[in-house]
Amino acid sequence: MPRNRKVSAAVAVATISMLASACVGSSEGGASDDPNAKTTLTFWHGWSAPSEVKAIEDNIASFEKKHPNIDVKIVKGVTDDKINQSLRGGGSKGPDVVSSFTTDSMGRFCSSNALADLKPFLDKSKIDPAKTFVPSMAAYTEHEGKRCTVPLLGDAYGLYYNKDAFKEAGITEPPKTFSEFDKVVKKLTKTKGDSFERLGFMPSYLGYETTVEHYGNAFGVQYLDSEGKSNTAKDPAVKNMLKWQKNLVDDLGGAAKLNKFRTSLGDEWGAKHPFHTGQVAMQLDGEWRGKMAADAGLDFEVGAAPMPVPDDQVADYGKGYLSGTILGIANNSAKKNAAWELVKYLSTDTDAVVSFANAIHNVPSTVEAMKSPKLSNDPVYRTFVDIAQHPKSSHAPSSVNGGAFLLTLQDYALKYEKGTEKDIDALLAKNDQQVDKDNEQAG
Repeated sequence: MPRNRKVSAAVAVATISMLASACVGSSEGGASDDPNAKTTLTFWHGWSAPSEVKAIEDNIASFEKKHPNIDVKIVKGVTDDKINQSLRGGGSKGPDVVSSFTTDSMGRFCSSNALADLKPFLDKSKIDPAKTFVPSMAAYTEHEGKRCTVPLLGDAYGLYYNKDAFKEAGITEPPKTFSEFDKVVKKLTKTKGDSFERLGFMPSYLGYETTVEHYGNAFGVQYLDSEGKSNTAKDPAVKNMLKWQKNLVDDLGGAAKLNKFRTSLGDEWGAKHPFHTGQVAMQLDGEWRGKMAADAGLDFEVGAAPMPVPDDQVADYGKGYLSGTILGIANNSAKKNAAWELVKYLSTDTDAVVSFANAIHNVPSTVEAMKSPKLSNDPVYRTFVDIAQHPKSSHAPSSVNGGAFLLTLQDYALKYEKGTEKDIDALLAKNDQQVDKDNEQAG
């Protein structure tokens, strides 16, 4: 389950720049320790829910049985800010192995040498990332040819829908294109006074998971050009995405009306999520939502499908936005060879990957785990397993400034949604200028 939270671009840039402005380690990051010697590794992770903590502890216990010379000290619930501070500061109290939910952080981890280059370890173990990991996940765990992380499970995004509401409205299947989607949204929407009894879909950029990044994959957005410059003013897919979203917002009554309804809805991570309560009939979300919906004991049947695509890209239907947990070795660790044994086990051992995926309801990150007969056969979950393997499913590109460029675009897109910025060409030109300035300062 992702732990991303929406923050302003200014805050994100400030936080990211702290790490990017300081080169925290040598790019060589040599490893001279004996992996067979008796040693203790410190592993930091961000999971905090009891079931998730137990799942990672079970995997660590299995690793320790296979490597009796290595004890692993586990520190749970660690935030990215704490990881960044430790990787910059070094010292014996820091982690040897770290995991992060923020896939967007990978670019700054690699460019600042905060995490060790894993290529020598992969080569020595005869592991080819392109063949071992799901291709799209292998792609989002390296930056400009440097691999400082590997994937540890993934998140795939798709469309959840209320099957009972579909049946009631006479809708027989989930929409495949955005023109179909818009019609379905309106058909499912029920107004109540100046608000809604049920909203077909919440398109606002203030809504749960409805971000430019999550919409972007469906439109095939190219955020950066070949030189790493912001490309939003030149890429017609960006303008198409913003116009589609704005039109749907306006058709549903406008940004203010949607936001008023949004503020009345339950918490994203609680049982009163608006999809659970039936206040929203369709929801853009990740694979974890299926388990959360099942745990909430809903009184309607849940369906899942890929997000729609633009009408002229119907051949690409089935793809989706991807992210996931990234795993790496602290460059200032004195136990890199032993640390690699842990990283290798958690990320490439098929049984370990499958058991962890089943336990926390994320999608596997290796090709073999995807094919395992032990992987959950739940049909809703399997929709996201298929999305993760689609050749055009993807994450946004890595950047020395982490995901700040996405937050900047989100801020401008929200202004367009609200109507405070009406000239879309001027808006995107300003976005490119700001992103390039921030990237230059960070890198």
